Amino acid sequence: MSNPHILVIPYPAQGHIIPLLELSQCLAEHGLRITFVNTEYNHNRIMNAMAMKDKIGDQIHMVSISDGLEPLDRNKPGKLSEAVLRVLPGKLEELIEQINGSNGEEITCVLADQSIGWALEIAEKKKIRRAAFCPAAAAQLVLVFSIPNLIEDGIITDDGTPMKKQIIHLSPGMPAMSPENFVWTSVGNLTMQKSIFELLVRNNQSVKVIEWLLCNSTYDLEPAAFTLAPNILPIGPLLANNRLGDSGGNFWPEDATCLKWLNQQPPRSVIYVAFGSYTIFDQTQFQELALGLELCNRPFLWVVRPDIADGTNNAYPKEFLDRVATRGRMVGWAPQQQVLRHPSVACFLSHCGWNSAMEGVSNGIPFLCWPYFADQFLNRSYICDVWKVGLGLDRNESGIITQGEIKSKVDQLLGNEKLKASALDLKNKVMASITEGGGSHKNLKNFIEWMKA
Repeated sequence: MSNPHILVIPYPAQGHIIPLLELSQCLAEHGLRITFVNTEYNHNRIMNAMAMKDKIGDQIHMVSISDGLEPLDRNKPGKLSEAVLRVLPGKLEELIEQINGSNGEEITCVLADQSIGWALEIAEKKKIRRAAFCPAAAAQLVLVFSIPNLIEDGIITDDGTPMKKQIIHLSPGMPAMSPENFVWTSVGNLTMQKSIFELLVRNNQSVKVIEWLLCNSTYDLEPAAFTLAPNILPIGPLLANNRLGDSGGNFWPEDATCLKWLNQQPPRSVIYVAFGSYTIFDQTQFQELALGLELCNRPFLWVVRPDIADGTNNAYPKEFLDRVATRGRMVGWAPQQQVLRHPSVACFLSHCGWNSAMEGVSNGIPFLCWPYFADQFLNRSYICDVWKVGLGLDRNESGIITQGEIKSKVDQLLGNEKLKASALDLKNKVMASITEGGGSHKNLKNFIEWMKA
């Protein structure tokens, strides 16, 4: 096959787009042509957030399809996952037909996010080669593959509802999981939970038609998960830093001025605080977080998205900005991979999204864990209980993480030399996986050779 042309489609959320775009950039560097498909809404946000041409290059063609959502529906629970099933399949099929019918073009492979299995079914129907990519932990995939057993064992009902409070281990080496924190049971209201569960059950069928199942992880991070599901092949960590490039796919413009601010801070002194693209706080919790950072009396860099505080434009405590002006820096969005690589950063107060987990681990940074929803509870279990490179933050009887709890855990974390040494040790193992001879390097090399064959 002389000129492979890969159609790449992520689930329409920032945490899915960034690693799949990073994989696309790796493929493009090996001479593969990529058409990268976003929804119109996400495409416009990404293009507005940065000069994509400089970061993406000529080998990747960014295109968009409509998700059919009205602006007011976009933030309603379950509407996006419903549109993913109802609208996007037809639009993707039209796009493939349009590309294949122009100038002798032909899509030779569809590389789709594992969570939109229908894209792989379309590829099978059109006799196009198929590969799936999981942007989350392999353990998350193993959990989804285990749904029939979970129903049979009475852990969940056939619509995914937990039967009782309990802790389960899918295998001895895997993190503890609580059914009330499964990826589909911690994503909003009941309608949304059932919609996500339906999508996951359907994806279990779609996996049967793929030729490759790739994952942004490493054998060293999840040996038990890869033993349970040897068909999942790790190719991570997929980070722009690893190929000395820039990260793409952000929904907000990055404020790179914070890197100059970091240059002025002492080594290993800064608390980096970032909660990803979805976390929303009510005003009480937002203010406790602010006061907790103030109480720590250490330099901090805090990513405060425009929409992070629920229903208010001025959520900071009174005179907070004046009091922390000499040691606190707030930005709307940060170049996170560069921040976590910076020698001034001491720890990462994180929502535990998988991309953030991989970025922190790859830089030997210890974590303070504050999961919000979906797979973030599983990732916290990995960070705190399995890898032992972080501490969890505990809520009080009112469900609030207090300023005192934040200060206490920051002090514990930064005083724990054993934990910091574990973080550096894990970094070395993880980064070895992407060097010549490492497991992730081999898997990615084999995949590229298959694409070109």
